[in-house]
Amino acid sequence: MSRATSKTMRKSALALLPLVLPVVLGACSMAPDYAQPEAPVPPSWPVGEAYPVEGEADLPALSYTEIFRDQRLQTLIGQALANNRDLRIAAANLASARAQVRVTRAAQFPEVSVRGSADISDNGGTSGESYALQGGISGFELDLFGKLANATAAQRERELASEASARSVRLGLVADLASAWATYAADRDLLAIAEQSAANARRSVDLTRARLEGGIAPRTDLRQAEQILATAEGDLAAQKAALAEDVNLLRLLVGADVDPALLPAGLGEVLASIESLPAGTSSAVLLRRPDVAQAEYLLRAANADIGVARARLFPQITLTGLLGFASDALGSLFTSGAFSASAGADASYAIFAGGGRQAGVAVSEADRDAALASYEKAIQSAFREVADALATKGTIADRMSAARMNTEAASDTASLTEARYRGGVDSFLANLVAQRSLYTAQRQEVAISLIAVQNRVELYRVLGGDAELGQGAFTLPQ
Repeated sequence: MSRATSKTMRKSALALLPLVLPVVLGACSMAPDYAQPEAPVPPSWPVGEAYPVEGEADLPALSYTEIFRDQRLQTLIGQALANNRDLRIAAANLASARAQVRVTRAAQFPEVSVRGSADISDNGGTSGESYALQGGISGFELDLFGKLANATAAQRERELASEASARSVRLGLVADLASAWATYAADRDLLAIAEQSAANARRSVDLTRARLEGGIAPRTDLRQAEQILATAEGDLAAQKAALAEDVNLLRLLVGADVDPALLPAGLGEVLASIESLPAGTSSAVLLRRPDVAQAEYLLRAANADIGVARARLFPQITLTGLLGFASDALGSLFTSGAFSASAGADASYAIFAGGGRQAGVAVSEADRDAALASYEKAIQSAFREVADALATKGTIADRMSAARMNTEAASDTASLTEARYRGGVDSFLANLVAQRSLYTAQRQEVAISLIAVQNRVELYRVLGGDAELGQGAFTLPQ
């Protein structure tokens, strides 16, 4: 090996020192060790008369298609997952967060630049030319104390938090759509009840008018019957508007027009098509909820931010390096004699900064404490939501049974009272009260049936939805 070649290699190694040192030295992290906090809730769900006895120890892995079994609803959910604008916003935010991770991580690597130049001159017969090609690294910071690594880790946790947030939007969309679909069915039932009530009111007006003309009933009976008819027709108009509003909500959630063939005819078929998700016995299933996962990712990010703030208390060391070739002739540009190399290092440390960097550490620690409290609050709120849903689940069957009995009794009473009124035994007021009681009982039964359906939807939402949708499962809509 020639002396010139050896010298060139030494210069090259010197210039590459900024690339080698980070790998050799490595970075130590100033961030506190992270340990998942204990959940500030009881280990199991409440027990008592209001709560069902759950036989499953662990929540099974179920998709929404196994909970919402009606093909029409599944079709609408599929359309919503492709078209809903809230989901598209969440997807865009997630894409931005993922890109931001790459932006932050890029600071951990040196930026290499290359520059070439050529200068050719001719001054009164005297000509000259020079060529140069340089590549170098400027201001590359050695991450000896983990500032850049912790900044990347924090951004990565925030990206995962954005993904969990997107999953929350997806979960909420599925639950909201199922609830709106069930509400439409309930309003169809209420519309049928209103139509029946209006028809009964018209017959009552006709009957009372005939009795008035026959001298059997007073005029007050007719006016009261007309009042009942006006009320029934008003309720009928309001119910038609409610049904139209239900369709408008479904259009908004789906993000497109809704095929009428995909809408349910009544609440009975909806109740039969939605399964009740078992909650199991352990409250640890709350940790799979996307909002709880999001809160923990933000806690992890805040923990890494402490490492960034602490690293700023230490000196900052930056390296520079330059490799180049310069020659008066293009043909000899890349010869050993044309090679040049240089390397340098710079260390800086603020002797006095007014306590700003120490205050930055205090700020990051306070942010971490706030993130911890938010995480614990998310778990506590989730526990209450599940407990409330289980209380409804444990009592809804009795409420539905009572409502059915009430409707049956009110229907029988109304039939008997009308017959007695026609026979002149009971007054019109008694018939009126019986009809209104039946109308109220029918509407109450529909309302409780809707609560039963929405309780199953709510259990799907508060238990975290699809069990298989873990980290990285969220996909962007096309």
